[in-house]
Amino acid sequence: MLEGDQLSDTRPESTKEWKIIEKTMMQMSAEHRRSRRWGIFFKLLTFTYLFVLLYMFNVGVDNSASKKGGEHTAIIDVSGVIAVNKDAAADVVVTGLRGAFEDKNTKGIILRINSPGGSPVQSGYIYDEIKRLKAIYPETMLYAVIGDIGASGAYYIAAAADEIYADKASLVGSIGVTAAGFGFVDVLDKVGVKRRSYTSGEHKGFLDPFQPEKEEEVMFWKTVLTTTHNQFIDKVKEGRGSRLKDDPKLFSGLVWSGEQALGLGLIDGLGSPGYVAREIVGEENIVDFTPRPDPFEKFTQRLGASIGGAISNSVVGGVMSLK
Repeated sequence: MLEGDQLSDTRPESTKEWKIIEKTMMQMSAEHRRSRRWGIFFKLLTFTYLFVLLYMFNVGVDNSASKKGGEHTAIIDVSGVIAVNKDAAADVVVTGLRGAFEDKNTKGIILRINSPGGSPVQSGYIYDEIKRLKAIYPETMLYAVIGDIGASGAYYIAAAADEIYADKASLVGSIGVTAAGFGFVDVLDKVGVKRRSYTSGEHKGFLDPFQPEKEEEVMFWKTVLTTTHNQFIDKVKEGRGSRLKDDPKLFSGLVWSGEQALGLGLIDGLGSPGYVAREIVGEENIVDFTPRPDPFEKFTQRLGASIGGAISNSVVGGVMSLK
């Protein structure tokens, strides 16, 4: 049996091993606190970096409100597909047009177009608004300048301008209407899948890609496309008038180079936005009136539009467009 002093000598607190463990634990605790502090520091640094980037992006955005100091040529972009929730949506372009026409220092307006077309409805909205604004401000000339491409719905919009310019290699025209889809009936038969569709209305499912086409429905859809095509042709003739050449291929949906388009009367000259501002408007100072959403708004809009578009495209086919 051990005496009391011997018992105290063998307790863990007095051993060398316990002191080493205690020291190690203290070092680990200190290291953990340092790691947390550095983690917080780097997170704050990352957030600061992101906010600086967003600030610089916003500063770099050419918003019209900050540059209306003197006489200028106003410019509005029609860029990309013309559709709701896109950069070339009617609401965006029309807002820019109104601001440009209403500004007393605007000496002329340029629609800078680089678009393959899109929605006939959105294109029609913009066309009609141009005509309305020109009636209110008859002294303010509006010029459409086509970049890489100004086709279909984009040309629909351009036809409302007083004059149209393009590069000799620009793609111009495509005055037509298209609606495309796929048919999966044979595929379903091969894999042994049966389509079950429940509708109210005899022709409610006539665009369903999983059902066989019916001749009467195809003919009906073609009449819808033809009606829209004729509306397009009427607007082009209204805007271009006698400048259009009498060519049977003009409204066939073909697209031409800028040089060819000039010969057909689809455009009035060859030139860039800078050329038109300098030589036609007579004012080199260009102010961009294109509305620019802030980065967060643009990101959320595109995210929502892409999700919604993916869902709608999965259930509906054959959407009509001017392309």
